Amino acid sequence: MDTLLTYVPKAAQAQIKLLLEESQIEVLVTKQRLSKHGDFRFYPNKNPIITVNNSLNPFRFLITLLHELAHFRVSKQYGNKVKPHGPEWKQAYRETLLPFLNPSVFPDPICSILAKHMKNPKASTDRDFDLVMALKGYDENCERTYIFEIEDGLIFSISNGRRFEKIKKRRKRIECREIETGKIYLFSPHAEVILE
Repeated sequence: MDTLLTYVPKAAQAQIKLLLEESQIEVLVTKQRLSKHGDFRFYPNKNPIITVNNSLNPFRFLITLLHELAHFRVSKQYGNKVKPHGPEWKQAYRETLLPFLNPSVFPDPICSILAKHMKNPKASTDRDFDLVMALKGYDENCERTYIFEIEDGLIFSISNGRRFEKIKKRRKRIECREIETGKIYLFSPHAEVILE
């Protein structure tokens, strides 16, 4: 438990310790996964497990942990009879996060953006552009280029080496054409890219 607490902001450690002791849930810190920040798994004859990536900054780690604890609360109350990110989860997430929603835990602008986000939380914080950008300001490697910053027509690559051309911004996503295949892909505006 003590090792886990080093991943969350210092001002939240005592609260998290109490919350986890009450929940009797196993939390594992895992290596970075590109497809998710964390997850919750329920097993019929074993303790449920939450995993959270070790690569997250303390604020994103705490938000992810609370997100998954909300899944745990919903599973205890409803089993698998409700949608994973439906109204029951949204309410549980609000109730779980609210005691942490203060400037001693989350500095501004994260605190105020997170308060707005919690009015109608999405299945992933990555869908809230303002929150993602506020959280990225606390990542260790802050020298990045985001796709929303580059001009249409420019060629870029992503971390796995695939190359794309930025075409245009749609309503919320950015349309790009993969150079090798010609296929069209949609990127989140906060996707990190490498300019060529």
